[in-house]
Amino acid sequence: MNRAVIEERVDLQARNTLRLPGQATWFARVRQDEAIPELFSWAEEQGLPVLVIGGGSNIVLRSGFRGLVLAMAIRERHWAMLDSDTARLTLGAGENWHETVLYACKAGYRGIENLALIPGTVGAAPIQNIGAYGAELSQVLHNLEAWDRRESRFRTFTCDDCGLGYRDSCFKQDPERFVITRVRLTLSRHRSFQLSYGELAEEYGHLKDPDSELTPLAVAKTVSDIRRRKLPDPSFLPNAGSFFKNPVVSPETVADLRKTWPELVAYPENDNYKLAAGWLIDQCGWKGYRGSHVGVHSRQALVLIHHGNGTGDELLELAERIREDVRKRFGVILEMEPRVVGNE
Repeated sequence: MNRAVIEERVDLQARNTLRLPGQATWFARVRQDEAIPELFSWAEEQGLPVLVIGGGSNIVLRSGFRGLVLAMAIRERHWAMLDSDTARLTLGAGENWHETVLYACKAGYRGIENLALIPGTVGAAPIQNIGAYGAELSQVLHNLEAWDRRESRFRTFTCDDCGLGYRDSCFKQDPERFVITRVRLTLSRHRSFQLSYGELAEEYGHLKDPDSELTPLAVAKTVSDIRRRKLPDPSFLPNAGSFFKNPVVSPETVADLRKTWPELVAYPENDNYKLAAGWLIDQCGWKGYRGSHVGVHSRQALVLIHHGNGTGDELLELAERIREDVRKRFGVILEMEPRVVGNE
């Protein structure tokens, strides 16, 4: 093993944004692509399962991990200029996502400004097809590189190959198979800003020509300000961001729900509607709930928080109680966004 150092009995509490306790039996930072085949071979020889993590912003650590935890730390960031409008940005999987957004916006490129302040690393972004304020990674993803554990080789995936959907991808559907190492985005200097969603529409609705009056950095800073007002900083209040997906339902379901709940918050989504999961949870009285160790944020019911000294099981029990209340009241099933990990 010459490209990565394997450590033994490493605490994972600081490596997940919910700050849930747990320990990895074995742990390694992946700084080079070439280390990945070696690390998987070593784990296979030892008969160990492997868990790959980025910034730990989308996992619920239920317990420790009896196996090898790989923390993606590949750092790379460079431009490939294409023409006067478009450029391609190549990024290592270990790059910080929010810092990447600011880097692109400062260079004058548009396409990811609405995704500012989303926690996590670049490598995790395609797994969730991260999205916010009407924008998704799928709109700018050119391709990515990943290690295919089943085929024991590196592969290149086009955007279409990734099977991206609402908070979904082929990588999320088969989490044990792929390790994303590098991501390439196609960004533009002149594409129109997406400002029609929620608070952005309120903030910029008075502008006659926002495409010429705004810069991508200005939009990114506005998005960041909105997110800070609504969502707690995991550095101060441990959380994993939005804990539930906004459920997508048929127009008939929306019409039926509005007979009882005329103020129902729903947004058109292709031929269906996306319900505001936070609103559903709020109507069930969960916003601001605080248990002994876990609770629900007082300003955003979508965010479950860990006050300290709690466990992953406590958090999951709270999540299930919320899901059951929403199901009983609205007949809607909420789906968790973060992945549950741990095998001890």
